[in-house]
Amino acid sequence: MNNLTNGDCKMSIRELDRQYVAGTYKRFPVEIVEGKGSLVKAADGREYIDMGSGIAVTSFGIADPVWAKAVADQAAKVQHTSNLYYTEPCAKLAEQLCLRTGMKKVFFGNSGAEANECAIKVARKYAAEKKGPEFSTIVTLRNSFHGRTLTTLAATGQDHYHELFGPLTPGFVHVTAGDLDELKEVCEREKVAGVLVECVQGEGGVVPLDGDYVKGAAEYLNENDILFMVDEVQTGNGRTGQLYAYMNFGVMPDVVSTAKGLAGGLPLGACLIGEKAENVLGFGDHGSTFGGNPVCCAAALSILDRIDDNLLSEVRRKSKYLFDTIGGGEGIESVSGMGLMIGIKTAKPASEVVAKCMERGVLCLTAKDRVRLLPALNIPDALLEKAAAVILEAAKED
Repeated sequence: MNNLTNGDCKMSIRELDRQYVAGTYKRFPVEIVEGKGSLVKAADGREYIDMGSGIAVTSFGIADPVWAKAVADQAAKVQHTSNLYYTEPCAKLAEQLCLRTGMKKVFFGNSGAEANECAIKVARKYAAEKKGPEFSTIVTLRNSFHGRTLTTLAATGQDHYHELFGPLTPGFVHVTAGDLDELKEVCEREKVAGVLVECVQGEGGVVPLDGDYVKGAAEYLNENDILFMVDEVQTGNGRTGQLYAYMNFGVMPDVVSTAKGLAGGLPLGACLIGEKAENVLGFGDHGSTFGGNPVCCAAALSILDRIDDNLLSEVRRKSKYLFDTIGGGEGIESVSGMGLMIGIKTAKPASEVVAKCMERGVLCLTAKDRVRLLPALNIPDALLEKAAAVILEAAKED
């Protein structure tokens, strides 16, 4: 374990972290020092199969050479300019996102929460201009997660995230996922600007929405000129077997937010705006000092360029393997999710299964009461098979 000098004392990295980093994270007892692809090495020399990819961030694994070269090359040219000037990576990334999705404009920020904040601002300004400023309510789903700013906490449909942080930003109503009648009733009762959903509720337990519900909601919202917004922060960038999860449902949103895997390990969020609202944001309406950073955008281009039909087909194949292999195993109650975004309900507590996996050299995550898997999109079959075997063994009754 690494040791650093603090005065006359030597402190381990864990001790240093506990003393100086805000205590907002319950870290696993692993200090990662390096890695390659879907393998990471800890300070004690142990090697682990990474089935979490930094919570769906390192799309092509650790130290991916294509990504690393793109980052290094751009960093050697110019690492930051601010949005007072044009840069090639920013413009080209916006172009690619629009061409790949059919959206018309992109606002770049630094995170998923910021992308969702932008989406909310777009919806409210669009509605204010079209219907009046009183049309400001944003509808989201219960069990959703949209970020940790005060506004995106208000958007998040899980009460325990709200505790101790009130008053939250007003103007949000939560409805039950899958209940189209309730959604319509709220939209007719309230003065609604937009509806924001996750096609797969990640932090809510890796729960996909019903396809008929998504299509019905999209159709109803379009008919009533209410912006249909999809949060693709975790589900986007190839994670579900399509470039974006909404593409699995045959719908076209008005606004899409994304982040996490977009830049493969660097902070970058994007709010994609469709034709209906493409001109809503004008000069001075929004901004971000670091948004569209050229190094982050160069990294994202290196990721997006490789999320092609062949890779997406492989994601779907590997997903089927995990569903078929893990589903029905001893101690496995159910498997949910889409693509390489998978939740496993185990008879044992999920935290216990994750701990046993870690002991056996596999790093997994949790989401509510489920073991959560978010491996790199290009994880090799041999590592995927080994990890699946470890998970099955860890889930067995003692």
